[in-house]
Amino acid sequence: MTRRIELSPRLRLAADLVPEGARLADVGTDHAYLPACLLMEGKIPSAIAADLREGPLSRARETAAEYGCGDRMAFRLCDGLSGIRPEETDAVVIAGMGGETIAQILEAAPWVRTRKIPLVLQPMSSIPELRQRLGEGGFRILEERLAREGRIPTTFGQTLSWEYLRYVRTHPARRWRTPTAILYGARDHLTDRETVEAFAARNGCRLTVEEAGEHWFHTPEQLAVVDRWQRACLADLE
Repeated sequence: MTRRIELSPRLRLAADLVPEGARLADVGTDHAYLPACLLMEGKIPSAIAADLREGPLSRARETAAEYGCGDRMAFRLCDGLSGIRPEETDAVVIAGMGGETIAQILEAAPWVRTRKIPLVLQPMSSIPELRQRLGEGGFRILEERLAREGRIPTTFGQTLSWEYLRYVRTHPARRWRTPTAILYGARDHLTDRETVEAFAARNGCRLTVEEAGEHWFHTPEQLAVVDRWQRACLADLE
């Protein structure tokens, strides 16, 4: 019996929107379940699995090997579409990131618009902002669909609660009187930089942006940044 990949409702919906026969670029691929599934179903002939970090890309290679599609999948360690050439792909999927991050990826790759590459976008946040920036960038939204999961998967091994996110959105912190310092990773794909900057400015917080940081600071280099930042904050209190 041939093994199959059972996609979550969110990824299944994204997969259904990928054009038949397209050479796919899956940005932020993580485990590469989506391209592997489409290759096994015969819907696409080849795929590029791209991710910003080596950890997810290693998991993508494992998935391709496990399901026997490694010969039809290429792997790129890159930021967004920066490591993918325009002539290599006919369709792009960007799923599981914040809307502002998706907009930034597309703005950094103008060839996507000029070549009229079909896009399947699945933002986890800032959906109205993404719509606005797509319009300003000359894109047209042809179809919108909604999938319900009740949970938000992440690349760092934790699953976030949609109910909690919805509560936070409907009960925002309107006043923040406690002196606060914030360390933000510029490569955070879950919390948009504009949101953090606006919060810090509105509440007088001291914001430090680490360009190589992510939502989860976990590498030795990132942890060293956290340690230096904490020491600097504590020194200011003395």
